[in-house]
Amino acid sequence: MNTPTTVGAFVVGLAGVFGATYGIGNAVGPVGDPPASHTTGEHVETDQETDAHGAHGNSAQGTTAADIPGGLLVSQDGYTLDLHTATSPSGKDRLVEFTVTGPDGEPVTDYKVEHEKELHLIVVRRDFTGFQHVHPRRDSQGTWSVPVDLSSGQWRVFADFTPTGGEGLTLGADLQVPGNLDLAPESPETRTAQVDDYTVTLTGTLTPGADAELTLSVSKDGEPVTDLQPYLGAYGHLVALREGDLAYLHVHPDGAPGDGRTDPGPEVVFYAAVPSDGDYHLYLDFKRDGVVRTAAFNLATDDEADEAASPAPETNTGDGDGDGDEHEDSEHGH
Repeated sequence: MNTPTTVGAFVVGLAGVFGATYGIGNAVGPVGDPPASHTTGEHVETDQETDAHGAHGNSAQGTTAADIPGGLLVSQDGYTLDLHTATSPSGKDRLVEFTVTGPDGEPVTDYKVEHEKELHLIVVRRDFTGFQHVHPRRDSQGTWSVPVDLSSGQWRVFADFTPTGGEGLTLGADLQVPGNLDLAPESPETRTAQVDDYTVTLTGTLTPGADAELTLSVSKDGEPVTDLQPYLGAYGHLVALREGDLAYLHVHPDGAPGDGRTDPGPEVVFYAAVPSDGDYHLYLDFKRDGVVRTAAFNLATDDEADEAASPAPETNTGDGDGDGDEHEDSEHGH
């Protein structure tokens, strides 16, 4: 599909119903195997509410919050992400306000600084468009606020933080933006991204349960970029979101500026451990000439990629035709 599909505002209303139910599922904690199908635009498979990701064949019993990837829960370890409103109008610089409440029920006002900030906020539409990595401001009462750009649709808001004296957490909540919806077309696996005059290429393979080395190389007009600037204490930041439920992984690069061994480009190396087979959307933030840019990629785990590339098995249909020509390589949402 090459042209975005326009859907009436009533679809967004339906998406809100699904999103509310999905949020309840997140609060309980998803369990089970990853769904075989993927989401496109605002449609969220309802079986994700009770059959998201976890150990094969496990029920909710025996699954703890620690076993669940980041971003799937609105509450964890006594901490809750509380958006001040569950809906927002579309447009540029729409203010998002929220608090993080602690085990005592009060807004948290004491955080550990991680990568130069107390809290990192990620907002992305559920069709994986509109990705923004921003840093809100906190007032003395514990309320965070930040302007973001919002188009019509269902968005996921991730708060990545470490409360002082606690463990690092990523909590997620849904934000509805009413209006007519343009769905992003599906796209296949993408290992090259064009951002302004920059080309970013990704090499490496994702393997569930193991550290995978991912190398992202930055060039401009065909020439390697060797003067990347530090951004939040690193030459790049990588976020990975799992297709289907948007499980969140914030991966940091190998090495740091000024450590005597890490060059400022053209390559930035990351080590990422994904929790399951499937398709992942990756977003690289990098800085040069004072401007932060974001490159987006779609990447399948090695098993998923092998399955998509292999022909369908032959079957005995009686007509001798078992070449599986009708089976195409699987596509991954973007």
